[in-house]
Amino acid sequence: MSAGDQDWDEGIPERLYVITRGRSGLAEQAAFDLVTLIVSRAEPAPTMQPELAAILRICGSPLSVAEISAYLGLPTSAVTVLLADLLADGRIEARSPVPQAILPDRALLEAVIHGLQRL
Repeated sequence: MSAGDQDWDEGIPERLYVITRGRSGLAEQAAFDLVTLIVSRAEPAPTMQPELAAILRICGSPLSVAEISAYLGLPTSAVTVLLADLLADGRIEARSPVPQAILPDRALLEAVIHGLQRL
């Protein structure tokens, strides 16, 4: 059975402890939210931890933290710890999602439309 096949709700929590090297991810969660886009900047090294290598492989195109968590079958708290390691090593780039544009006031739009109609 591979690591991706294991159901973490009923799985072994000690494995998460090993994957994250005992770190909880509380500090890293401030740097990453569920919609932060991750892009790999390097190829995985042969001696790299399997979960880190998997992140680098799947992030050839931008993926959100939530998508990475789903693909790996790991909780987002564990994924943020791994992403923080990769970011510190310069192996990934974290991009904030594009903010929604601020829409102009409805009254302003109506005034412009009325002004154009008078021309």
